[in-house]
Amino acid sequence: MAGSIERVEQAATAAGLQIAVRRMGASTRTAEEAAAQCGCTVGQIVKSLVFQGERSSRLYLFLVSGANQLDLAKAAALTGEPLVRADPRHVRDETGFAIGGVAPIGHRIAIAAFADDALLQYDRVWAAAGAHDAVFAAEPAALFKAANASTADLAR
Repeated sequence: MAGSIERVEQAATAAGLQIAVRRMGASTRTAEEAAAQCGCTVGQIVKSLVFQGERSSRLYLFLVSGANQLDLAKAAALTGEPLVRADPRHVRDETGFAIGGVAPIGHRIAIAAFADDALLQYDRVWAAAGAHDAVFAAEPAALFKAANASTADLAR
């Protein structure tokens, strides 16, 4: 079975998204850490947030600008059910990614994804690549397409 970074690279290739994964040598777990390591603004960081449906237990992925907080009411309206933060072990078991390294692509399961339209204002955004210090850059619309993410206003 491929490792998490390799799954991200394979998913990008399969989606026609050309990426170069960079290992930063320091943590990129938070948007602020990632922005400092990538030399970009916090807004250009893609936070990959996983929430769980309160009724269905289904996992949902929200790609949110590092400058924004996810509005749970807006997110719940998109999923059709109330949401709770997913247990980190459940996220890892299902997606193959640990919290802090959850990528927008390369999940072990099919996961419904929604992307913050605020990210579209940037020419390039940076996302986690499957490890706490691994990132890649992409054009936002191409990344959303690769993640099969619906675009919406997700910011609080």
